[in-house]
Amino acid sequence: MIVASQRFGRSLCLAATLVWTAMAVAGCGVNNIPTYEEQAKASFSEVQNQYKRRADLIPNLVEAVKGFAGQESKVLKEVIEARSRAVSVTLPADILNNPEAMKKFEESQNSLGAALQGMRGLTEAYPDLKSNANFLQLQSQLEGTENRVGIARRDYILSVQQFNTEIKTIPGRWWKSLLYPTAKEMANFTASEADQQVPKVKF
Repeated sequence: MIVASQRFGRSLCLAATLVWTAMAVAGCGVNNIPTYEEQAKASFSEVQNQYKRRADLIPNLVEAVKGFAGQESKVLKEVIEARSRAVSVTLPADILNNPEAMKKFEESQNSLGAALQGMRGLTEAYPDLKSNANFLQLQSQLEGTENRVGIARRDYILSVQQFNTEIKTIPGRWWKSLLYPTAKEMANFTASEADQQVPKVKF
């Protein structure tokens, strides 16, 4: 009876020790690396969603402008070509860990943004555009999308910064070596000063 009681006491003590150890380990950030990695992936997916939304708006916007400023073929052609380049970029599976691929993706999207900015002066040259309901609606949708692009990019930049910092500093560096040896530093956008501002698009 005493032996059974001692065994039960030891088992209870061992179980309590295991529970305490598990709680201590969880509290030391053992799950931070996969958590931060998933947050960064989700943030990048949102960036892609907003860029796709912008690309989807452009054909209708170009058609609306054509009705009033068809002779501005150079400006419209630049927008159409920049959109084509942006949507044709093939993203490799390892883009989040591939700085070169990330740079190419970013450059294609920046090129499209610059082409859209080239349309800005058209409302001054063609005042009738300002009174076209279809154009105004598209302009409003594009402005909203550009704002969301800026926010999504900022969130991605912060998520990647958090993940990269975690795998480079203690105790995250220890957990990486011990449990997540395949975790690699993530590629980031270039956070220019303009990226810190919510972008505005005006035509």
